[in-house]
Amino acid sequence: MEFLSQMWSLLGLLTILQNVLPTQLLSLLHSLWQSLQDSLTPYSYFDVPEFLGSAAVEPNALYRHVQLYLHRSLLLSSPSPPRLTLSLPRSVTGSSVGASAAAPPSVSLSPNHSVPDAFNGHRAVWTHHADTLQDSLEERRSFSLRLPKRHAAAVLPAYLAHLAAAADNLERSSRARRLHTNAASPRGSASWSSVPFCHPSTFDTLALDPDLKARLLADLTSFAEGREFYRRTGRPWKRGYLLHGPPGSGKSSLIAAMANHLRYDVFDLELTRVTTNADLRALLIQTTNRSLIVIEDIDCSLHLTGDRGLSSNMRRHNKRRRAADDSSDSDDDDVIGGADGHRGKVTLSGLLNFTDGLWSCCGEERVIVFTTNHVDGIDPALLRPGRMDVHVRLGPCGAHAMRELVERYVGAVSGQDEMMLDAAEGCIRDGAEMTPAEVGEVLLRNRDEPETAVTELASELKARVSAADELQWEDSAAELSDESPRKKGRKGFAGWEGKVRILGRLRSLTKSESGRRGV
Repeated sequence: MEFLSQMWSLLGLLTILQNVLPTQLLSLLHSLWQSLQDSLTPYSYFDVPEFLGSAAVEPNALYRHVQLYLHRSLLLSSPSPPRLTLSLPRSVTGSSVGASAAAPPSVSLSPNHSVPDAFNGHRAVWTHHADTLQDSLEERRSFSLRLPKRHAAAVLPAYLAHLAAAADNLERSSRARRLHTNAASPRGSASWSSVPFCHPSTFDTLALDPDLKARLLADLTSFAEGREFYRRTGRPWKRGYLLHGPPGSGKSSLIAAMANHLRYDVFDLELTRVTTNADLRALLIQTTNRSLIVIEDIDCSLHLTGDRGLSSNMRRHNKRRRAADDSSDSDDDDVIGGADGHRGKVTLSGLLNFTDGLWSCCGEERVIVFTTNHVDGIDPALLRPGRMDVHVRLGPCGAHAMRELVERYVGAVSGQDEMMLDAAEGCIRDGAEMTPAEVGEVLLRNRDEPETAVTELASELKARVSAADELQWEDSAAELSDESPRKKGRKGFAGWEGKVRILGRLRSLTKSESGRRGV
């Protein structure tokens, strides 16, 4: 009892002194007491305020990093979490209550509570402080970090770098992403408009060759983690992908999967709405870091004099396509069609500078994607490494991709359905071609009847095998005919060597046809 009475007396004395002594003297005594504690304690303490400076106006980026790091790395994974604060703010965009409820609540460390962490064998402790200002309702929030004093100087820089990298990855994976497109605006006002990007395609849902999928994933991951590599080698942190193949081969779905894998915004550039090179540069400058810039069907958007490396047949083919696209085509076709059907002043040089010039390095971590159905119609200058670094051909659906689509649309098959699926794979090996979009449509309309879906798919592929064989017979007969008009232009079949190869092909076709008919 005597001890308690002495404590009460001391507390009363401190209260009287706090009311009597000047504020400056109390602050000095408090600082001296903290200095005494710091000299005796085996720990070092580091404060991370929410705002910088006495005015508390400029946000502290490190405070945000600590929030993210504690939220995902420590609070949710801790076996014995401390007291947490849960919050679900009302959407500022006016979305419905149901949409807001679907979002996960925000978790933060409650004021005046601590959570431990470990880094390189050293123990760190984070404490959240929230102090109410005198004569005000405002709060000053901060985090304090406690590290062993003997190792603080060596551990702190590496630990903060680890924290910043982890917070950066967490922020990238959680931020809302947008799909942007350039509007058809008057000259001098090139800009982007956007909507939320919610495409469901991922690499798990794509029906791709496993080796191709693995190579793409490895390349994208290496690019996203290559900040130091690009800085060390002096290269702009960007990468170009050319996706080419027939319609329905999955080019747009692959773009969406790439964006979802990288967690990037998507900028869908419509070149026919761009009137000048200056507008093209303005649109490039407005794109953000960590973005995927897409120009789809570039062979239909461009009217280029890029026939320098093409054959005469391809040059004639390009001219016919340009004449069909625009009956008023002029002799100078080194431009891109502008808005409203009028010829603009965007040149091949402007597009090259967009992809690989000085203006292309005005941002970081960008992926540029071109798609086309006719890769031979694009100027080689656009396709060289440094502009389009990775060329991806998406062709007809292979046996593995077809089986993957069947399992995804109608589920696993067995018995008679498995035999029909094996027959469908045999048709693909015999030369039948269906794009993933065509296979998906057959399965989609029969998704409630697996047996019908597999049977119809096998029948369609078998019909395409017969059509492909007839076409090969016609081509081979024409090549053997002395009167064939195509013979003169086919250097690979000139002379006896070409005829021997053709006869071998005819023999193989005869054998395969006999085998299918049971002869």
